Amino acid sequence: MRSYNPKEWKRIVLDFHKSDTLRKLIPVLIAIGVYAFAIAFIEKHYVDPKRMLQVQSLTVIHTLLGFVISLLLVFRTNTAYDRWWEGRKLWGSLVNNSRNLAIKLNSLIAPDDKSTKAFFAELIPRFALELKNHLQSADTRYSLDQFEHPEIPNFDRFRHIPEQVTGTILERLMQMQRDKQISAEQMLFINPELSSFMDICGACERIKNTPIPFSYSSFIKKFILFYVITLPIGYSIALGYLIIPVVIFVLYAMASLELIAEEIEEPFGTDENDLPMDRIIETITKNVAAILK
Repeated sequence: MRSYNPKEWKRIVLDFHKSDTLRKLIPVLIAIGVYAFAIAFIEKHYVDPKRMLQVQSLTVIHTLLGFVISLLLVFRTNTAYDRWWEGRKLWGSLVNNSRNLAIKLNSLIAPDDKSTKAFFAELIPRFALELKNHLQSADTRYSLDQFEHPEIPNFDRFRHIPEQVTGTILERLMQMQRDKQISAEQMLFINPELSSFMDICGACERIKNTPIPFSYSSFIKKFILFYVITLPIGYSIALGYLIIPVVIFVLYAMASLELIAEEIEEPFGTDENDLPMDRIIETITKNVAAILK
């Protein structure tokens, strides 16, 4: 995720040419500019002036369509941002629950039991790392990790990796209970934070595996294309060749909103505006290591 100061207007404006949406849309913007020029040229030189007045009636339709498409784009971007923000809240909960679990374990484990502390100091951040890999894989049934983990017996990268990490933590805790190192009441004391790991994993999978319905996304794209293609027909009479930059700007504004929504609606990827999961994992690792030292 890109960090910036929203109060630095000058820097943000000067970064306009580096915009991802602009780079993606350049071929389309050039094509629509050529199209707008062709429509303006034809209407200026070949269309009967009397019929031009009939064509101008399209401007009323564009006014109505512009209102409708603005509502659609607002709903689209709000829905996408809600998904992004929900993902951020889930990873924030993972940070808090990892710290709480480490604090509780540190109070229960004997101060001289360094090996047990080192085990949990490795496995708690490992869950966050494996959850990130799990969410960033092309299919969440597989993990991007290519190496076996020595702390997880019978590690299988083709199974649900976060589940294996959580299971390994639980197995160690159950063994500690059998060895009378912790009591059943203390297990209940630890359980909420440990159970929350898989709850967070499931909620993240729900966001990843449930995209915006295809028909809705397709409809918005077709609506934008139809609106922009018909703009030169209705306004080239009044604006002349000025319709070219107008159409390019309108397409850039509308298509950029759609591209931004597409990017943030799946917040677990590697795009610039996706969640900073690597930094969150580093935070968990440092905090847990400091607690279980």
